[in-house]
Amino acid sequence: MTENHDSKPTPPRKFKPVPFEYHQEIELEIDTLTNMGQGLGRIDDWVVMVRFALPGERVKARVYRNDKNFSEADLVEVLTPSPHRIAAPCPVFTECGGCQYQHFEYSAQLEWKTRQVKELLWHMVRVEHPVQPAIASPKLYGYRSKLTPHFQVPYKDKPMTIGFLKAGTRSRYVEVEHCPLISDAMNETLTDVRADTFRRQKEKPFKKGGTLLIREHLDGITTDPKAIIREQVGDITFSFLAGEFFQNNPSILPAFTGYVRDKARDAGAKYLVDAYCGSGLFCLTAAKDFEEAIGIEVSEQSVQYAVQNAKDNQIENARFAVGDAAAIFSQIKFPGEDSAVVIDPPRKGSSEDFLNQLIAFGPRSVIYVSCNPATQMRDLQVLLGGGYAIDEIQPFDLFPQTRHLECVVVLKKA
Repeated sequence: MTENHDSKPTPPRKFKPVPFEYHQEIELEIDTLTNMGQGLGRIDDWVVMVRFALPGERVKARVYRNDKNFSEADLVEVLTPSPHRIAAPCPVFTECGGCQYQHFEYSAQLEWKTRQVKELLWHMVRVEHPVQPAIASPKLYGYRSKLTPHFQVPYKDKPMTIGFLKAGTRSRYVEVEHCPLISDAMNETLTDVRADTFRRQKEKPFKKGGTLLIREHLDGITTDPKAIIREQVGDITFSFLAGEFFQNNPSILPAFTGYVRDKARDAGAKYLVDAYCGSGLFCLTAAKDFEEAIGIEVSEQSVQYAVQNAKDNQIENARFAVGDAAAIFSQIKFPGEDSAVVIDPPRKGSSEDFLNQLIAFGPRSVIYVSCNPATQMRDLQVLLGGGYAIDEIQPFDLFPQTRHLECVVVLKKA
């Protein structure tokens, strides 16, 4: 353990100088990755998390925070590199908070994402169950169909920054002129949008910051969040507002939706319920394999697009309804024991009230799709206690080069 005596920067007001001083430099071995994508190691049993450090590496790191049970540090130098460390293509990687793994060989990214799902299952649910290897994205770069750069009103005479949050901060932004996660055509639009925003700021300064939109779709690229756009998934075409949520890695969506459809069908159910249906992604891609499919959604506008999407694709056995959170399954006339239910809640997961309603409905199987395995595992505890058992766990890598993933857990009535 070493300390840098060249300078003594002033620590933040609330900094606790135990067990390390502010900006103290330490050396440690990195043992694993956190689900936030940080390297984790220990010094005398004290946990230290280091951004952009990889498992198996020995690193020099500079401490910037001591918490009750761990410290956080910036990577200063890689003393012994991982064999999976590679050169990142993005010039602002490690500064921009959008990516965590551009320096990590892709096969190793997939292995660690799979491992993290298994570890979360054990730590949060105390269940050991096989986790299928994460399914790779067909595109490793240029896969994102949506980008939302942000800008703030510049302070005094400082230039305006258009980009994304700086890694490890909540209010500082990094200038991003080109993003390797989007297509060349989207990057050309990014250049134009940035130039237009700078021009507008010069002509009539913004009173507050904002968020820009660049969205690639079936018919081109739009920057208008209120534009109605189309996306193709397999043989189904979806229309929705450009600013609304829709999975933004089109390259993996056929495999992703196909897996959900197959697992819902394989349980032998006659009916399908898509309980967070949005504009109908899972409901419409699976409807052909069921006698009847119903999508339920709290957003009336999303239901309107789902109804239109069913009509446009000539899918006659799917219907959609605006759901009442207090009685989400009240509009369903067919029995739960003949049904499969797909749920794809927001990052915060499902409410316990919803989960209890789901258990009371009693579907033959539940296919739980989540972009946040931590809240998914929390919800699994309720479902396992309600008479369901895990059948299969399948991660999908919709977000290469980042810590994020989608995880599908298939549950069956025990």
